[in-house]
Amino acid sequence: MSKRHIGSSFDDFLREEGILAQTETAAIKRVLAYQIAQAMKEKGFTKAALAKTMGTSRAQLDRLLDPENPSVTLQTMGRAAHVLGKRLMVGMEESRKRRKAA
Repeated sequence: MSKRHIGSSFDDFLREEGILAQTETAAIKRVLAYQIAQAMKEKGFTKAALAKTMGTSRAQLDRLLDPENPSVTLQTMGRAAHVLGKRLMVGMEESRKRRKAA
């Protein structure tokens, strides 16, 4: 076959279903939870120790580390990153749909 792609992309499918933004947000949260857990291992932090150093509860830290839980503030993520010797970076870019049209 000479065509590389047949049909629409997975992003197009998610967009048509009206869940692209929700799916992307969930993926970002999963990555952040994973990165925080990895940094905890590297720095030797237990959940209790990280929560205490952050000045938060263990329950809030559990929500932060739960990849399925989207209800975590940027402030909490930023505090965790800071305590772990990292910095949280957040940005925006043109959506793929707009980039294609340009």
